[in-house]
Amino acid sequence: MLTPPRTVVRRDGGLYALERALQRRGFRHVAGADEAGRGACAGPLVAAAAVLPEGRRGEIDGLADSKLLTPASRERIYAQVVDRALAYAVVVIPAEEVDARGLHVCNLAAMRRALASLTTRPEYVLTDGFGVDGLDVPGLAVWKGDQVAACVAAASVLAKVTRDRIMVELEDRYPGYGFAEHKGYITPEHTAALRDRGPCREHRFSYVNVAAISGRDGVPPRSRRPVAVCLDEPMERSGASGGTVGVALGEQPRPPAPVGEDVVMEGGVR
Repeated sequence: MLTPPRTVVRRDGGLYALERALQRRGFRHVAGADEAGRGACAGPLVAAAAVLPEGRRGEIDGLADSKLLTPASRERIYAQVVDRALAYAVVVIPAEEVDARGLHVCNLAAMRRALASLTTRPEYVLTDGFGVDGLDVPGLAVWKGDQVAACVAAASVLAKVTRDRIMVELEDRYPGYGFAEHKGYITPEHTAALRDRGPCREHRFSYVNVAAISGRDGVPPRSRRPVAVCLDEPMERSGASGGTVGVALGEQPRPPAPVGEDVVMEGGVR
């Protein structure tokens, strides 16, 4: 049996080049997955997945890595992604779950859940930085994927905007920490608030800086220690309603259309 020829994607091909190369090889529905909040010491971890339409209908003006966008641009692009995506999903994992299961385990589980929740089944998956196992479709971990692949950038915007909105709401519930400004990340202002007030229920007690201030060596207060849960259990399709992980889904069906970094990929038509 002959080995399928390799596909070469030029570095100067733009944000959509990688997906279009995959689509030319027969993978019509390419999903991207990314997260927001790994480095934060407070607030939830949020993962998202998105499948954009083929061709020009999938192009979103100004789409880029969410970290490179202004808050106003992220909100505008978020609305476009929600409107244009064939499917998208957002998963929210609270701080106590991160403490109980560990950041990396929760991150992989959240992205896996987001991908599994897509109402349009992906034929290929692109992830930012590292691979996600347990998927039944081929995939590729892309270094700085949110700057290289449009679907990953779209997922990064979904995750970032969702998490930022949550942190703004938490500022009202826990005033004085500045969550609306630093979004739970470690800044001088956040560190000063932690020292003055001590951690709140939304802080991650497994993080060194929070554990040092709390004096609990990574053990959260008894009142907020989570019960053991399984992230692989079935979930409702609506938003989080008492569950450990919340999923927000969206679907915008579109008719198919043809498409017309030197990254090298293996693969063939499915």
